Amino acid sequence: MSKSSGMSNSELPRFLIGSEVGESRKLDNRDMRNISGPYGEEEEEEDEDQSERQIVVGICSMMKKSTSKPMTEILERLCKFEYITVVIFPEEVILGEPVEKWPLCDCLISFHSKGFPLDKAMSYAKLRNPLLINDLNMQYFIQDRREVYRILKEEGIDLPRYAVLNRDPDRPEESEDHVEVNGEVFHKPFVEKPVSAEDHNVYIYYPTSAGGGSQRLFRKIGSRSSVYSPESTVRKTGSYIYEEFMPTDGTDVKVYTVGPDYAHAEARKSPALDGKVERDSEGKEIRYPVMLTAMEKLVARKVCLAFKQTVCGFDLLRANGHSFVCDVNGFSFVKNSMKYYDDCAKVLGNMVMRELAPQFHIPWSIPMEAEDIPIVPTTSGTMMELRCVIAVIRHGDRTPKQKMKMEVRNALFFELFEKYGGYKSGKLKLKKPKQLQEVLDIARQLLAELVLHNDCEIEEKKSKLEQLKTVLEMYGHFSGINRKVQLTYLPNGQPKASSEEEDTLKEGPSLLLVLKWGGELTPAGRVQAEELGRAFRCMYPGGQGDYAGFPGCGLLRLHSTYRHDLKIYASDEGRVQMTAAAFAKGLLALEGELTPILVQMVKSANMNGLLDSDSDSLTDCQQRVKARLHEIMQKSKDFNDDDYSKLAPTGSPSLVNSMGIIINPVRTCDQVHTLIKSLTQQICRRLEDPKSADLQLYHSESLELMLQRWSKLERDFRMKNGRYDISKIPDIYDCVKYDTQHNSSLALEDTLELFHLSKALADIIIPQEYGITKAEKLDIASAYCLPLVKKIQLDLQRTHEDEAVNKLHPLYSRGVMSPGRHVRTRLYFTSESHVHSLLNIFRYGGLLNEQKDEQWKQAMDYLSAVTELNYMTQIVIMLYEDNNKDPSSEERFHVELHFSPGVKGCKDEENAPLGFGFRPASSENHEKQTNPGSLEDLSQDEPDRAVLTEPINIQKKSPLVRNRKGGSMEALSESNPSSRGLAYRIFPSSSRQSPEIKPSGLGFEGYSLVPSIYPLETLHNSLSLKQVDEFLTALCKNGSETQFKRLKTLSAMFESHSQPSIDVDSLETPVTTPVQSQPTAQSLWYTGGPPSTSSGPLSPSVADPSSNFAFSSE
Repeated sequence: MSKSSGMSNSELPRFLIGSEVGESRKLDNRDMRNISGPYGEEEEEEDEDQSERQIVVGICSMMKKSTSKPMTEILERLCKFEYITVVIFPEEVILGEPVEKWPLCDCLISFHSKGFPLDKAMSYAKLRNPLLINDLNMQYFIQDRREVYRILKEEGIDLPRYAVLNRDPDRPEESEDHVEVNGEVFHKPFVEKPVSAEDHNVYIYYPTSAGGGSQRLFRKIGSRSSVYSPESTVRKTGSYIYEEFMPTDGTDVKVYTVGPDYAHAEARKSPALDGKVERDSEGKEIRYPVMLTAMEKLVARKVCLAFKQTVCGFDLLRANGHSFVCDVNGFSFVKNSMKYYDDCAKVLGNMVMRELAPQFHIPWSIPMEAEDIPIVPTTSGTMMELRCVIAVIRHGDRTPKQKMKMEVRNALFFELFEKYGGYKSGKLKLKKPKQLQEVLDIARQLLAELVLHNDCEIEEKKSKLEQLKTVLEMYGHFSGINRKVQLTYLPNGQPKASSEEEDTLKEGPSLLLVLKWGGELTPAGRVQAEELGRAFRCMYPGGQGDYAGFPGCGLLRLHSTYRHDLKIYASDEGRVQMTAAAFAKGLLALEGELTPILVQMVKSANMNGLLDSDSDSLTDCQQRVKARLHEIMQKSKDFNDDDYSKLAPTGSPSLVNSMGIIINPVRTCDQVHTLIKSLTQQICRRLEDPKSADLQLYHSESLELMLQRWSKLERDFRMKNGRYDISKIPDIYDCVKYDTQHNSSLALEDTLELFHLSKALADIIIPQEYGITKAEKLDIASAYCLPLVKKIQLDLQRTHEDEAVNKLHPLYSRGVMSPGRHVRTRLYFTSESHVHSLLNIFRYGGLLNEQKDEQWKQAMDYLSAVTELNYMTQIVIMLYEDNNKDPSSEERFHVELHFSPGVKGCKDEENAPLGFGFRPASSENHEKQTNPGSLEDLSQDEPDRAVLTEPINIQKKSPLVRNRKGGSMEALSESNPSSRGLAYRIFPSSSRQSPEIKPSGLGFEGYSLVPSIYPLETLHNSLSLKQVDEFLTALCKNGSETQFKRLKTLSAMFESHSQPSIDVDSLETPVTTPVQSQPTAQSLWYTGGPPSTSSGPLSPSVADPSSNFAFSSE
């Protein structure tokens, strides 16, 4: 091939391929030369032009790899080095010719892939002794995951805890929720990987408490990388590595090294999340470059050197504040990054020149690391930047919660109590299927004995045992989410409830058995949570590309580019966890089952008091309050002024209105009891009617179960002494609310009257159980949610400190403005008690003075008119930063407080209190907030803002499709064309939600509606961070001694690593530079200079030194 005219020899890419001309077209057929011999027979005049012999870099791999786009891009750049020529070994030569006939080269880039003869490549290397870019012998080890893990362990690199199962004759010991391999126990979720690295069928097994089943990962096929399976048992053939599952918040990090001193990292959606591969308009998987911490750079260096692979890819899992290596892939390139192609070619060319032609080697500096680039955030005018969103959210619609208490003294129960360590704390919670089966076995055994020895004294106990047996046998299988048994040790037996019982009381210790069932998230609850998640995106501005013009897609853009630091916490109740998972599904536009989302995205905050509360262990103050409530509500006379001052000292309109409806509490309770009786009689008649025999109620409930539910309430509400058990009122309201909404097709008489009366009673009992006076409300609220208050305070403080969060790599992030910024989101899903308590803290804790602050007074008036904190109630705190203000100024950070009372009730639409909309313009900030939700000035980006101006209502329609599984419903995904046009928007920017909009939904399972959710109302939108911080600090200091003790325990839990599910922000160990070995001939493994990073160790996160808590900053 002759030279192109007008081009010097050094400018022409020397990019040769030992093959036929036609085969080289995939590369660059303008500049490639075709050769046939060992070096090719180049034209003589070209030899004369060459003053120096070229360094030949040989590419020996399968043609699919040699001619791939990344390889072509890099080789074209490598050829620009003056003394380097590239020769690609043809596949037919590699496979068919002996190594003696292979082209000659000075430097060999050779790597294994499917079908590649690694043995021949090693023979060639032995014969010609070229400089090896990637060691060939180590590539045998990379094909075996056992060897990979052994080498990583020897190098001191963090790995997930694992065990190897070599089949024959080993068998894993498997139980429902764990597997035991070589004495190592792995509790679900755990990962099962075939030992062969070529086998990509990796399975993740989920615990029954999260729904069970497994996620099956595989090499990408079209737009899928994994699929959920209901199968829960491990594979019975083949050898596997079992390892602990690492919760990574739904992203994987892939690291690509080019020598020990260069590493490029990209994040992608974890294939285990929903199995859908996110692709761009060109069909490429969407990945975003991220910055590695100093520790991770050290790991990249160690991996590169340990496996002797200059070009090496490996996978990092970022979980619980640590980074773990879970796979080493050997030779692999980044796809679609011009910057990486430039860097890779420079690093490789540099290495080759330094090793083989040092006399011509011009030193070339390694690319500058991102940390050295000052990132200057751009803002427009005084537009504020959203920095942090904190939301505390109540779970979604659930089935009625039911409870049964019985005192037990049988030795079998005491044995069970001892077996599971009940004596340590005096309490025991049994939720696992195996444990519930044991309780059922005891109940069956005792009932069998009672039949043989019938004794009238234990008749009541027999009915309780039968109920215990019936409830545990429901559904035909156990699931940890449906039922639980609590046992509490009573050293002197249960205290007598009335003088009549004195004779029957027995002495000596006993156990109080509390059986709880029901309370599961309904399909409607799942839809509510998912819709709210989708609507929640509207708080994050922006959205570009495919998302342009869709409100709320700015969050997806933020999240997918790793600029969104998201953590989702949930209490350990199944309904709360499933709500969190469904919300995450809507928020992040995920698809498929909730189980994988729950396991990966939702952090369980159990056992630490953060979101759980043991409702059975009430504080002294709460017991006093309940006793006073019972006393006031047991009077058979009309409420007088004295009662009003006793029951509603705060003068709350919602309480006063309810007392006005009730008038006489005992008479109202009489009416309620009569209505319940009428209801049970109607259900009995329906049961006798043959037409109703196969009637299926909502969520697979039967008429028999519905009758049991109401009969139990009828029995329990009116006690033997004729008085009413006021504590059953919330349960009555719960049941009638459920049936009014979901089982209205039964058309039972008087349900609406029962609904109105029980709601009036519940609107007094429920809020007042959390305190009657302001002081009591604060005392009880502190007992419930002081740990959460402290955590919220830390979330706000940490936002504006420099921290080790996942940051986007600015050098590689073309088209993304201000890549250095991120938004922190913390979502806390919990139950009614925490929502009531937190709201009481803001209302009565003294955040602002109502007399001096008009906006706060209006907010307090609005809150006191809200009757119920229904499902999906939200308390939202948003932190903004004004980059134009001095960093030390109080005006720099701006806090807003928002609230929504959740789902709209069945009939309370017309009486709903009016707030003032979401982020209303106020006189002092009207000019600033031209676009109040703005994160940044996106005017230079693609057009991607949807302005939120009109009043909007979540769920104008609930897009539902019937799943193949009977009775189960799924919300349509956003990609469905029919749902694409629906804008899920609930946050008006300044105008008021029209109160006329009626709750709407689609016929659900035939006849049920999914109510919509009230929009967020702004309680205050001009607080300073300093104000809020001082308020929260004062609250925490005022906590009682006992609460401080509880927090110390919580602090210890956060610091310990015994709870893998708790998100700990562990301190980084200081980075030490590894000791460098002496260079050896013909090897690249120890010849690198010092690492190119200038960043030192990361600052450890330190909690406020004045406090007694050491929380995670996560």
